[in-house]
Amino acid sequence: MKGKDLLSVNDLTVDEVYRIFDLAQQLKARQKKGEPHHLLKGKTLGMIFQKASTRTRVSFEAGMWQLGGTALFLSASDLQIGRGEPVKDTARVLSRYLDGIMIRTFSHAEVEELARYADIPVINGLTDYLHPCQALTDVFTVVERKGRAKGLKMAYVGDGNNMVNALLHTCAKVGMDISVATPPAYAPNPQVVLEAKAAAAEQGSKVMLTTDPKEAAVGADVLYTDVWASMGQEAEQAARKSAFAGYQINEALLKLAKPDAIVLHCLPAHRGEEITDAVMEGPQSAIFDEAENRLHVQKAIMALLMGD
Repeated sequence: MKGKDLLSVNDLTVDEVYRIFDLAQQLKARQKKGEPHHLLKGKTLGMIFQKASTRTRVSFEAGMWQLGGTALFLSASDLQIGRGEPVKDTARVLSRYLDGIMIRTFSHAEVEELARYADIPVINGLTDYLHPCQALTDVFTVVERKGRAKGLKMAYVGDGNNMVNALLHTCAKVGMDISVATPPAYAPNPQVVLEAKAAAAEQGSKVMLTTDPKEAAVGADVLYTDVWASMGQEAEQAARKSAFAGYQINEALLKLAKPDAIVLHCLPAHRGEEITDAVMEGPQSAIFDEAENRLHVQKAIMALLMGD
């Protein structure tokens, strides 16, 4: 994977996904034992943020330090890209200073352009279209808890946003069934659904779309949700709250899943909206293990893309 970009899980092979998982597991074990793992000693990651973050910034920055490298926080307001410099110019300049770029922004096209002109690996830390690092983390957490992903079922309940787009790609890639329940006007991206169905067919798994959360949840090994209004959609908060009434992971919905099902949420959570406090704090919640795993999975991604 050295020298490649990570813009979408759909671009990865099944082998590459599991190489990320295997290395993440190894790095997590070494960190827990206090063993150094300076796979990126002397390397520098530039982190461009046009969207604020807690988990993305801290996990990438701490991860680079633990790998023996350095991470630079680059706010869009501090860069010339925020004042109109073409993305292709920024890409070529940063390629001469850095060993990798992570970008968290609105436009997926901007990330694609950055990768097209950069000579160093570019990692998609989130766009309005996809959130691949989070989705890889989610499925890694499933494998960690369940011992496998293939043949299991994930039920996603909520908005057909960048998170579910990335989950569709990732679940399909590893042969995990995914059932997505959204209100009619908030379905996932049609192109992503087509890509996921094609990948699922190769793995013998299924992709199902529904408007009924109960139908999606029946027999699920994993229940997943996200906020009803993502960053940049604050003006739609009231309309979305009305549209998503009933699209909540609560104890009643959890009972429709398998008895040993786990619950995931990419955070931040609006408790009492898309998920209840009782489920989030309950024994089937793996949400904070999932949050921790962002660190380990992203360390694996950086080491595989930027390492020697």
